[in-house]
Amino acid sequence: MNKVCLAICFILIGMGLGRSQPLSGIYQGSEWLPLLYGKKFAVAAHHASVLDSVHLIDFLLEKRLKPVMIFTPEHGLSGMASAGEKIVDSEYKGIPVISLYGNKKKPTAEEMKSIDLVLFDMQDMGVRFFTYISTLTYLMEACAENKKPIIVLDRPNPHAHYIDGPVLKPGFESYVGLHPVPIVYGLTIGEYARMVNGEGWLKGGMKADLTVVKIKGYHRKIRYFPPIPPSPNLRTKAAMILYPSLCLFEGTQVSVGRGTEKPFEVFGAPFFSEGDYYFIPESRAGATNPPYQGQKCRGFDVKIFAENFMAQAEFIYLDWLIATVELHENPPKLFNAFFDKLAGTDQLRKQLLSGKKASEIRDSWRSDLEQYARIRNKYLLYPD
Repeated sequence: MNKVCLAICFILIGMGLGRSQPLSGIYQGSEWLPLLYGKKFAVAAHHASVLDSVHLIDFLLEKRLKPVMIFTPEHGLSGMASAGEKIVDSEYKGIPVISLYGNKKKPTAEEMKSIDLVLFDMQDMGVRFFTYISTLTYLMEACAENKKPIIVLDRPNPHAHYIDGPVLKPGFESYVGLHPVPIVYGLTIGEYARMVNGEGWLKGGMKADLTVVKIKGYHRKIRYFPPIPPSPNLRTKAAMILYPSLCLFEGTQVSVGRGTEKPFEVFGAPFFSEGDYYFIPESRAGATNPPYQGQKCRGFDVKIFAENFMAQAEFIYLDWLIATVELHENPPKLFNAFFDKLAGTDQLRKQLLSGKKASEIRDSWRSDLEQYARIRNKYLLYPD
């Protein structure tokens, strides 16, 4: 590439092409673009890997930088696959697209041998059971095993400014929770990568050759909501706010509105005896075969509550879960095996069944959260 053109490219990326602050790592081109020239590289990306209106892959192709392969997380490169839906490998503009969700969680040794480095850019939610941090972890592990660098283009997320929820306990590890962190862990995805590396959480205590390209002009005093929904059922500011609280219902018999126009803004079920909101889930893009498909559910629309109250809150709202347990005719049957994986412990379920108040449950988290906060502080790149 002509040096003048390259310089102009860096200036435009650094300016964010007119976009307001904060500017995610993807815009700091002078820091990461030079690392790609002359290298065979893979890109880990999804539909929200965009700088302004241009997808990262298209941007690279315009700069005559063609990735060897593209790794994609849950929901795929299009971002429209349903939660839990297995995604087959495909291609994009002649580039192999390799799914890292389903049976295959990390690249093979053969795939890693064909590249020199991995460039990672995904919009996270800052919540433990949002699976992009698991994809990141397995990619870091593959890079460490094969001695290949990984570059993480950092992005802010809606929940990077506080910590809350039970810390995951040993024995409850799964793809919706790999590490001993609370449900809301208060880090950007770049900071999380630093913590995974620094705490020796990769297999065998390995460490990846990690570079984090920082966000420009970012601090945690202003809550950030990504302009592109990071998954097909987190479409609005309210849904993103409510996600850490309502997602726990997915380990119960209660619907959170998948298959409706208001996913993660409502909750309910056919058996609810209270509530002034009704909805009927239907199969649709991003929510095929949703719970209670075709059945009328009664419940609550909590969008206004989220926008007027929880937008300023820094905690997981437990009262809806507590009330649902109290009203259920057979409380133990309300829960399924997924609940403990989401919670990262069986204690929350037991506390709910024993009639604990929200304040009592929160008090039980205090010691673990204080210990986690000390770990978290070592990896912060931006002020609290």
